[in-house]
Amino acid sequence: MKKLAIIISLSFSFLGNAQSNYLKIHQHAVFADSHNDILTACIEKKLSMDDNLKGKTHSDLNRFKEAGVDVQIFSVWCDGTKLNPFAWANREMDTLDAVVARNPNKIVVVKNHKELARAVQKHQLAAMFGVEGGHMMANDLNNLNKFYERGVRYMTLTWNNSTSWATSAFDETTKKDSLSHAHKGLTDFGKEVVKRMNSLGILVDLSHTGEQTFWDAIQTSTKPVIVSHSNAYALCPIFRNLKDEQIIAVGKNGGVIDINFYSGFVDSSFIKKESLFTKKHTSEIDSLIKLGVQKDYAVTMLTEKYRSEVISARPSLGLLIDHLDYIVRLAGIDHVGIGSDFDGISSAPQELDDVTNYPVITKALLDRGYSKKDINKILGGNLLRVLKANE
Repeated sequence: MKKLAIIISLSFSFLGNAQSNYLKIHQHAVFADSHNDILTACIEKKLSMDDNLKGKTHSDLNRFKEAGVDVQIFSVWCDGTKLNPFAWANREMDTLDAVVARNPNKIVVVKNHKELARAVQKHQLAAMFGVEGGHMMANDLNNLNKFYERGVRYMTLTWNNSTSWATSAFDETTKKDSLSHAHKGLTDFGKEVVKRMNSLGILVDLSHTGEQTFWDAIQTSTKPVIVSHSNAYALCPIFRNLKDEQIIAVGKNGGVIDINFYSGFVDSSFIKKESLFTKKHTSEIDSLIKLGVQKDYAVTMLTEKYRSEVISARPSLGLLIDHLDYIVRLAGIDHVGIGSDFDGISSAPQELDDVTNYPVITKALLDRGYSKKDINKILGGNLLRVLKANE
């Protein structure tokens, strides 16, 4: 009996040490997420990021701190239907600047690796902007300069909508016939955009881009690229994920692929389930759109309202880590990171309800045999290396 008690005691001691070990690793790592849509969420839902938004969003200023987030690149996005996308981009950046002005001890916009390191040392959230969609520069290279001055450190060449100079993954996949007589990939102007981004120090982001645009950009860029929120096509064959050759190419380029938490990019069966949900609530979604909510956010707001209907459809956390493992095997440990897409997605895998759940990723990586050194690279080191290489 005494022997059994000792065994039980040792077991609980081991479990306690394992738990404290992953939490310690997480706390000591510089955690950097390349893609969070809270700025758009706050505008669409009429909220403020420095309020307590638990239950309303995936993120808020205090939860970033609680989650151990050190560096956050905030997505600046609109869906391509805005009449003045450049003005909308500046409105979203104004939103963050207002939060910074109210909370200077908690968050600061940083523009280079020295400012970033200083913010981390002072326990401030180091914030940067990532413009999600080349349409937001409104075909004007001068607007790229203005983006850079405001703290934009990557631009996604396309969102789902193509521009006049770059084709998106959505259009290259769904509009093959109409594109056969038009340009596909980057035009000469598109290549000028990439070169200007390289010269300024704005990372070329290849999430959302079509395959031809991807290859044109890889061949044009003289700096390491980023894929800010995408997964592996081999595990989830949808247009937004990267095929094997693309993953290998990003590794050879010296870039980084940051895994996306959206359930539909983790598990292809989720798309059908979400489609049925959307069809069921079409009238409510249409009503929100009429009120001025962008379509993607109308769907997100309904999934939050009817949470119990979608929770069982979420894939496992393990399946998300499978994507990360797959990318590591093809590109190497130096070329994968985190691009959650929180507050821009309607569903994330089990155990990832909001940013405060980030430590479960660290635990999952430790359970899979990743070393502390490799975990530090995944949680932020790789992204910070690529940011520095583009300065």
